Amino acid sequence: MATPAGLERWVQEELHSVLGLSERHVAQFLIGTAQRCASAEEFVQRLRDTETLDLGGPARDFALRLWSKVPRKAVVEKPARVAEREARALLEKNRSYKLLEDSEESSEEAVGKSGSSLQKKRKKRKHLRKKRQEEEDEEEEEEASDKDKRKVEGSKAQAEKPESEDEWERTERERLQDLEERDAFAERVRQRDKDRTRNVLERSDKKAYEEAQKRLKMAEEDRKAMVPELRKKSRREYLAKREREKLEDLEAELADEEFLFGDVELSRHERRELRYKRQVRDLAREYRAAGEQERLEATNRYHMPQETRGQPARAVDLVEEESGAPGEEQRRWEEARLGAASLKFGARDAASQEPKYQLVLEEEETIEFVRATQLQGDKEPATPPPSTQAQQRESIQAVRCSLPVFPFREELLAAIADHQILIIEGETGSGKTTQIPQYLYEEGYTKNGMKIACTQPRRVAAMSVAARVAREMGVKLGNEVGYSIRFEDCTSERTVLRYMTDGMLLREFLSEPDLASYSVVMVDEAHERTLHTDILFGLIKDVARFRPELKVLVASATLDTARFSTFFDDAPIFRIPGRRFPVDIFYTKAPEADYLEACVVSVLQIHVTQPPGDILVFLTGQEEIEAACEMLQDRCRRLGSKIRELLVLPIYANLPSDMQARIFQPTPPGARKVVVATNIAETSLTIEGIIYVLDPGFCKQKSYNPRTGMESLTVTPCSKASANQRAGRAGRVAAGKCFRLYTAWAYQHELEETTVPEIQRTSLGNVVLLLKSLGIHDLMHFDFLDPPPYETLLLALEQLYALGALNHLGELTTSGRKMAELPVDPMLSKMILASEKYGCSEEILTVAAMLSVNNSIFYRPKDKVVHADNARVNFYLPGGDHLALLNVYTQWAESGYSSQWCYENFVQFRSMRRARDVREQLEGLLERVEVGLSSCQGDYVRVRKAITAGYFYHTARLTRSGYRTVKQQQTVFIHPNSSLFEQQPRWLLYHELVLTTKEFMRQVLEIESSWLLEVAPHYYKAKELEDPHSKKMPKTVGKTREELG
Repeated sequence: MATPAGLERWVQEELHSVLGLSERHVAQFLIGTAQRCASAEEFVQRLRDTETLDLGGPARDFALRLWSKVPRKAVVEKPARVAEREARALLEKNRSYKLLEDSEESSEEAVGKSGSSLQKKRKKRKHLRKKRQEEEDEEEEEEASDKDKRKVEGSKAQAEKPESEDEWERTERERLQDLEERDAFAERVRQRDKDRTRNVLERSDKKAYEEAQKRLKMAEEDRKAMVPELRKKSRREYLAKREREKLEDLEAELADEEFLFGDVELSRHERRELRYKRQVRDLAREYRAAGEQERLEATNRYHMPQETRGQPARAVDLVEEESGAPGEEQRRWEEARLGAASLKFGARDAASQEPKYQLVLEEEETIEFVRATQLQGDKEPATPPPSTQAQQRESIQAVRCSLPVFPFREELLAAIADHQILIIEGETGSGKTTQIPQYLYEEGYTKNGMKIACTQPRRVAAMSVAARVAREMGVKLGNEVGYSIRFEDCTSERTVLRYMTDGMLLREFLSEPDLASYSVVMVDEAHERTLHTDILFGLIKDVARFRPELKVLVASATLDTARFSTFFDDAPIFRIPGRRFPVDIFYTKAPEADYLEACVVSVLQIHVTQPPGDILVFLTGQEEIEAACEMLQDRCRRLGSKIRELLVLPIYANLPSDMQARIFQPTPPGARKVVVATNIAETSLTIEGIIYVLDPGFCKQKSYNPRTGMESLTVTPCSKASANQRAGRAGRVAAGKCFRLYTAWAYQHELEETTVPEIQRTSLGNVVLLLKSLGIHDLMHFDFLDPPPYETLLLALEQLYALGALNHLGELTTSGRKMAELPVDPMLSKMILASEKYGCSEEILTVAAMLSVNNSIFYRPKDKVVHADNARVNFYLPGGDHLALLNVYTQWAESGYSSQWCYENFVQFRSMRRARDVREQLEGLLERVEVGLSSCQGDYVRVRKAITAGYFYHTARLTRSGYRTVKQQQTVFIHPNSSLFEQQPRWLLYHELVLTTKEFMRQVLEIESSWLLEVAPHYYKAKELEDPHSKKMPKTVGKTREELG
């Protein structure tokens, strides 16, 4: 029989002689087809079906000869199949026999023989396996017995083949069953979403009739409840009005009688009637005077106050009351006391004292700036900025018409209609975020129940922009215009303009992979290149290819739009001018050592020396912003009336919404506003009235080390693109100035051109899980704008496999599909799913909600540090920080979610309220992922095991040199704020690793090493978890020095 290479060469030569051509792939195709055919005629028929060869004459003879030459394996039935077939035949044979009493013993003997033969076979297999293992151990010593060993290995392979094949079949069967369960779960989720979604345009008549009946019934109940009270009120008003009219008629009648019949002699009856009328009039006047006297005396009496506890607080009416009204004196006294207690600084008569001001900063304290360049604008410099009163008098429509995007409305709509994908370049403040969705709404892109989605990289931007657009359209927020952010959904079935974060649109792909309900998707602030934005690019590009009617708008505020255009198959670019006025840029003469102190000094320097106009200061984070605000307020308080009033307003992501809204309020006359912000005000928000910008040149960036799995938030220099964005904030309302607290040389040589995309410096676990749930399996070849590092992607896949979200083939499991439905970290979602097994889902939900609000539960005011620390220690429970967080939430819930309780225990009420909202949403999602609610009733061991089931990846053990992670052997430390800081248990589980001054473990939990083998036997081996300190010395008698010689 010819070798494969010789056979292939023979086929090529024959093809030359038969067809006049030869090709290697054709020869391989013919050989493979001949091997799969059972007969020569079947091979000829298959070649005829391909319609590529004329099988007549020499071609048919060639095919027959080829089939005879091709080696074919004999069809060998699997031993497991043979055994199964024989057992089935034996069963059928036994059924055909009739049972006889005398044959019982013989049948038993037959059964015994067959059983003994099976036992012999199994023993033989075990013997052969043992023999092979012994021979492998002695392989180096017995090299001469190679032939015998091969024979034994061959017999062993034949004996073990059925078992290995059975194991593979079982694994494959379990995998296919899991895939079926996963698809069934996804279909159930999709069906539940469909049942819960109410389509207003396609409601059935029966449903509409039921809803109409329900509304009529509610209206009838309201009317029945209101009518009796309205009758009483109407009767009282009628009686009072009738009393006034009767008294007026009586007085008029008496006046007429005195005027007409004053000189006439009246009869006795007429005199009695006239006397009666006068008596009635006098009584009515006395009654009215007595009522007025009683009301006057009531102001000087003490009245029992009404019960107001448990009732909603009544809004204070600011209308000036009458001086004699009840409670007026008490109100004025309270206002006087509140005014005396409140802190007020700055001069009241600042305008009249302005010429008397003198320079309040010493010359050595000031910072010298050098004007270097100017960012050109499209308008001439306007010396006085428009007053806030003038801005308030402008109507909303006038403001819309004044935006830079308005003159390009028709051209923009025409470009959107002509092209499916459009790149829009417009600086922040040009109106692209608020106006373009409204133009599309007015143009009719929301007809037939379609929606428009506009994504924002930050939660604050999505909320503020949605509120602004709702105000411009004259609708209530949540109706036609709404927003959707993580753990907060302000939309309804009427919403057609949806502002959302990038992550929320990614979650829309889970329930609607083709975005069928959206006619336009606008990815705003694309230049920020957040993690979810980069993933959205690849998904939307794929969806747009098979949905030609979908319009995709990518809006960016930088000049890097050419790269977006290339990524989206050379999509056209539409440019909108944004900067209205020129901006002068100033640099410092020398570098500043402390940029925080330099910011404070520069703000006061601008406030004293520059014309009116608000100031915007960029800092890196919440701690710096609070420190800068405190320093500014302290210095303004010390300067007193020497300077005009300075309003210091912070803005960062964790600030409450009412505090955030203060930056948009107009500045009072004679004062100046200073907004101290993170880079959230760089592009996402437009604050009116900003003339001066202070840029220290730093920002906070998240970085991720895939080797250690550690995330760190470090302060790094910003990029040139970011610095230009910050400078552009000053040219919105008038000619502005940007003061950069670094040198021009540093700008040219030390700053990068653009910021590194977040996808290249963050963990990808959540993203990989989401992409897998969307059916994207080839992550290495996914169409990324900037591909992530190979190590980070590999670590994410390894982590998801360890968590059970992926199987050995990289396919999404049922557990992974459920984890994708929860908008939290994969380890956190695994912990929630594992809580059902341990019967503690109520407690685990609370722990997950408290972990989701970051580390902002407790606060330590500087003047009450000892009290705050004592209050925190009171919440500690044996076991770790997770149980302390659970204890905090439980006690807060028992207090009735009281804000006073939070104040007394130094707990942030805003964070607790957010944790409650997160918990409620997670509790609603448990039904979606088919997990039941249960409570462990104080058995915290089950809670700790459930947490270990999700975070077994994050474990550390105590060694002689401190704590080391179990897998990477990296030295780590317990955070000083932890309840286990001074205890040092042997085994720990941590929520996250944070690099500050050291590698700290945050939110630490004490565990036992045996739990790791229980929850993750596939990840840990018993040898890794052995305690070296528990090993004892061998119990043998040692030798003396003399015996040793």
